[in-house]
Amino acid sequence: MIKSLNIKNTKANILQQQNVNKSKTRSLGFTLIEVMLALAVFSIAGIALLSTASNNARNMGYLETKMFADWVASNQLVAVNLDKTWPPKNNVKGEVKLAGRTWYWHKKVIKTTDNDMRSVVIEIRKDPDDELAVSSLTTFVSKVES
Repeated sequence: MIKSLNIKNTKANILQQQNVNKSKTRSLGFTLIEVMLALAVFSIAGIALLSTASNNARNMGYLETKMFADWVASNQLVAVNLDKTWPPKNNVKGEVKLAGRTWYWHKKVIKTTDNDMRSVVIEIRKDPDDELAVSSLTTFVSKVES
């Protein structure tokens, strides 16, 4: 009777030890599903970060181009305002270099409802064949009484 008790006791000890070992191995690392889920989350975050960085770089290039085009347009309007002659109603095209680039400007002088005023529109393009202007500024010039 003692021997059978020891065998049962020994079997109980072995089973108990196996359960303890199983619980220890379960808490030692991550399951494959947990690792895959973490990789998926980090992948999505990485893609979002790259997309944001790409958009920022693209916007920075556009803003730089727009700023230089605005400077060219502003310089052309200053030249119109400094010229004391009455501008004829016509269209004039030209080009200027700024910031290592060639900018193409188009000046349109338009008659207004007031005979003593003219509207001057300057449009700036990166390429002379471009349909859309990068920048456009307008000023009004009055006839100087002499």
